[in-house]
Amino acid sequence: MRIVDLITKKTAGLALSREEIQYFIDGYTKGNIPDYQASALLMAIFFQDMNDQERADLTMAMVNSGETIDLSAIEGIKVDKHSTGGVGDTTTLVLAPLVAALDIPVAKMSGRGLGHTGGTLDKLESAKGFHLEISKEEFINLVNTNKVAVIGQSGNLTPADKKLYALRDVTGTVNSIPLIASSIMSKKIAAGSDAIVLDVKTGAGAFMKTEEESVELAKAMVRIGNNVGRNTMAVISDMSQPLGYAIGNALEMQEAIDTLRGKGPADLMELSLVLGSQMVMLAKKANSLEDARKILLEVINNGKALEKFRLFLTSQGGDASIIDHPENLPQASYKIEVPAKASGYVRNIIADEVGIAAMWLGAGRATKEDEVDLGVGLILRKKVGDHVEIGESLVTIYANQSEVTKVMEKLYACIEIGEKVPAPKLIYQIITQ
Repeated sequence: MRIVDLITKKTAGLALSREEIQYFIDGYTKGNIPDYQASALLMAIFFQDMNDQERADLTMAMVNSGETIDLSAIEGIKVDKHSTGGVGDTTTLVLAPLVAALDIPVAKMSGRGLGHTGGTLDKLESAKGFHLEISKEEFINLVNTNKVAVIGQSGNLTPADKKLYALRDVTGTVNSIPLIASSIMSKKIAAGSDAIVLDVKTGAGAFMKTEEESVELAKAMVRIGNNVGRNTMAVISDMSQPLGYAIGNALEMQEAIDTLRGKGPADLMELSLVLGSQMVMLAKKANSLEDARKILLEVINNGKALEKFRLFLTSQGGDASIIDHPENLPQASYKIEVPAKASGYVRNIIADEVGIAAMWLGAGRATKEDEVDLGVGLILRKKVGDHVEIGESLVTIYANQSEVTKVMEKLYACIEIGEKVPAPKLIYQIITQ
């Protein structure tokens, strides 16, 4: 078998066999296939696409290129949730204890963020002492005992995907549905869960900017998951404006705690209930989505979800006093209001631009080497559709520097005030096939 023959075949629009795909992934991961030939094949895939079988085979070849996590020792159906990312996306912090409070095992493998704010791990580390450096045996034991634990991503998980993504990034082949879908799903499948709920974002703050693109990606990932034996479904949710009000690590941690108390932002609560209901159904803990939603609300209202979060933090060394004493979270030195320059209604909040403003404060990373400042960020005081009076605060900036002119200018540029518009739809579609 020669890689040039695979390039020629795919350039002609023909399907690659499982053996050919495996040959490509093995050869490139081991360094036997040079970048220029791998780039040529990626470009052929970019233009000629892949059928469902090719996508599934590519995904599993990347899964098998490195370590996989065996969760068979964990009792029950393990359901994972993956978000394609956004601004203020705090759902994992809410969903992990919420679903675990129903005795559904949540064995979460998470990474650090690159971009607007930190990842789930950075947010959890807002609880002083929280650590992810636990052995796989301890991880499994914690999930069996407490029904929830989070571990950092293994360095040898899907090495083929890491190499291919770096190559795609410099060859203009990132925005390809089969390559995006197989990249995401390879990591989820390697992480060992039995079922997967995908939260696919759409809008300005999402990777996929239009509903049509988001639906196409969601369907591709759902088909891959189901084709390789993982019960998979997807929710298309809005990211035209930030989710919730908080953007920043400790600020989002506080918002997650408020939500587990039943006092969080309406959109974050609703999306958590929609995603959580799907997780409950996949775990076979309810007979209908209505029943699933009801029992999720019960564990919020009776305090069990919040107590599960307390147990989760404590069991991994975190300071659970933050639940009752938010002042123990990392704090910013300055709180600066951004007053509205006109009266009217908020017509638009460009999510990704707000995220960039938070990153400039230190809430996120522009490069992997950057340090995240856990205490800084933004709190939105208005959302799309809300009325605002001149001089009323649009955003509160939490900063560790007094000079934030650049951040304020960015925020003014991405928050539009004018005639009344309806609030954007939160849930666009649910995809199960």
